[in-house]
Amino acid sequence: MAAIPNSGKPKALIYTPAGRDALVAVSLVNEAGATSITAPDLPMFAALLDDDVAFGVLTEEAVRSGDLKPVAAWISAQPSWSDLPFIVLTTRGGGPERNPAAARLSEVLANVTFLERPFHATSFISIARTALRGRLRQYQARAQLEALGEGERRLQTALAAGRLGAWELELSSMRLSASDTCKAIFGRGPDQEFAYDDLIASIHPDDRGLVQASLDLTIEIGRDYSVEHRTIWPDGSLHWAEMHAQLYADRYGSAKKLVGVSSDTTARKTSEENLRRLNESLEERVRERTGEVHAAHQSLLEQVAQREKAEEQLRHAQKMEAIGQLTGGVAHDFNNLLMVVLGNLELLGKHVTGDPKATRLIDGALQGARRGAALTQRLLAFARRQDLQVKPVDLAELVSGMHDLLRRSVGSSVSIETVLAPALQPALADANQVELALLNLAVNARDAMPDGGALSISLREEQVAGDSGDLDDGTYLVLSLTDNGTGMDAETLKKAIDPFFSTKELGKGTGLGLSMIHGLAVQLNGALRLTSKLGVGTTAELWLPATERRPEQAAETDLSLAQTASRLRILLVDDDTLIAMSSVEMLEDLGHDVVEANSGSQALELVRSGGHFDLMITDYSMPGMTGAQLAQAVRAIRPALPIVLATGYADLPAGAEVNLPRLGKPYNQDQLSREIHKAITSETDLHLRSAS
Repeated sequence: MAAIPNSGKPKALIYTPAGRDALVAVSLVNEAGATSITAPDLPMFAALLDDDVAFGVLTEEAVRSGDLKPVAAWISAQPSWSDLPFIVLTTRGGGPERNPAAARLSEVLANVTFLERPFHATSFISIARTALRGRLRQYQARAQLEALGEGERRLQTALAAGRLGAWELELSSMRLSASDTCKAIFGRGPDQEFAYDDLIASIHPDDRGLVQASLDLTIEIGRDYSVEHRTIWPDGSLHWAEMHAQLYADRYGSAKKLVGVSSDTTARKTSEENLRRLNESLEERVRERTGEVHAAHQSLLEQVAQREKAEEQLRHAQKMEAIGQLTGGVAHDFNNLLMVVLGNLELLGKHVTGDPKATRLIDGALQGARRGAALTQRLLAFARRQDLQVKPVDLAELVSGMHDLLRRSVGSSVSIETVLAPALQPALADANQVELALLNLAVNARDAMPDGGALSISLREEQVAGDSGDLDDGTYLVLSLTDNGTGMDAETLKKAIDPFFSTKELGKGTGLGLSMIHGLAVQLNGALRLTSKLGVGTTAELWLPATERRPEQAAETDLSLAQTASRLRILLVDDDTLIAMSSVEMLEDLGHDVVEANSGSQALELVRSGGHFDLMITDYSMPGMTGAQLAQAVRAIRPALPIVLATGYADLPAGAEVNLPRLGKPYNQDQLSREIHKAITSETDLHLRSAS
């Protein structure tokens, strides 16, 4: 059997058994841009014929006495797009005009070109390329027919899925062609006649004018035909039909036909009618029971509004919680890095005294690192994880004490007016964080008034009693700042507290200011409320819960005790090598002996082995065993051992109930010394009280 090449080129089927004809034909076919399939005999030639053959090559004498019926059968069975070309090589003077056998071949092969031998190679190549181009055009026609067929199948599928009936209306003769589904929509069976007159007769008399007017308008201006009307079926039942169509015109612009779809809308119209009747019934009942139903309706609307508001608050809380977890983790890692930088810079500063340039460079680096620490505080505030020192705070005193700082911050072009109501209760808040929030809001107001303006700062008490979704019932102190700056539109105001959203130029703001204040307010069980109008100004209100407790008097810290603490043997536990190294250096610089452990299990083993320690300082976030778990295990062995928990987080995870003094990262040597003194002193006082 002849081999079929797989080159991807068009294929030519060759049957030239005599002499060198086959070799010559194969060579010339390749020159023409096709590959060759050679058949050893005529039956095989007929068997190899298929739609993928581009053209055939035969010699007249090879088929003169052969059985051409299989070839003729294949040719007559070709699909409509196919007309396979043949090239027949004849002897000199052997053309169909003088050769009956050649004429017979012409009748059998249909699309045939005769080439008398001897011939020039270019003649064969030219004829072969012509045949090849013709065959390629046939392939294109096949592809187009297949695409049309696929489109038709998809159309029929879509029509069936949508229960749509197809129809066409020839406008010159008003001849209607309708599918079986279309006939069914008008109550007719597949075999029933359904002409245009039948269609018109089936339309409800009250709707015929509407249908005719829509048809006339479509023909007149060419717009799409779309109408819904009632139909009366042959059995007298009433139904609804919806008709849509497009107008097709000839090349001169004259309307030729409408092609469209129809659908049965009886079920929908019945539902609409039932709904309309139900609504009328409900309206009647509402009218009959207006002091009671109206009140219930209002109550329902309020419940829906409250539910929608609660859902919106939940979505916002979930979004803030998700981003808060991310930023809190970033702040934790950043605090660890700053711990190393600040600790090493502080120690290094002690070794360069007398070198002004080195001292200046170290001071600059310390300032930059402290700015980084301030940024982590913003991130923790946004994540609601900053370590808050919540105490009763006299907000009036706080605002008054910040007056000079606020004036310097907003500049001379902005005037500040302060209105503080007398005899206000203290607020339950973190004074330092409220100061930062107040300063941040004042700077925002300044930026909103680039040409200067007025800033009003006021303080008042408000009572909340079940009328606000974001605040519990009770008394609140409201710290309010109002500017007459550029203001915000509703869309900007809606996104104002979103993390990283800023209206300032790139590099002018982090977009965390209002997010930080919002996080702080929520963490303090209060709220941040913003109102603004474009071109008028903005009011920011920080609502903080009031307390009857009085502010504590600031106690003076005995620095000498912290600075002159006796030499201690300290167990330092941290899985971060850089942090551990920095902390060890600071402790040893304070005069203490330090034993370092890089995991909770290693530290626990040192305690179990009987080693003497005066104090343990442990990181909280460690793999395998957290600092809280380590502290619990150590306390079971050494109940009296003072323990300090160091952490870049402020709020420990739920369930980690540990009553230990905490040292927030990043910390400096002075903070470390103070915390050691407090831990030793507290533990000593505890044992003295227990002994007494």
